[in-house]
Amino acid sequence: MATFYFPIWWYVAPTIINTFLESYDLAGKTVVPFATSGGSGMGRTNTELEQSCKGARLKEGKRFNINVKEAELKTWADQF
Repeated sequence: MATFYFPIWWYVAPTIINTFLESYDLAGKTVVPFATSGGSGMGRTNTELEQSCKGARLKEGKRFNINVKEAELKTWADQF
């Protein structure tokens, strides 16, 4: 499983995240995005990332407040 963190910019992941994902063979992997934002939700993030995760299972991500505590992140990530 691959989890990755990034900021949300206008309801999508920054373009560099697509470039990063396209640089790896994700076939058979599970990708779980999570992000921080002061206000934007995940919006179209998964739709925009889908083409960059060919062969992977792209799970629904979650946006956390910038002040999220490590324990909350761990509890959320442990479900995968």
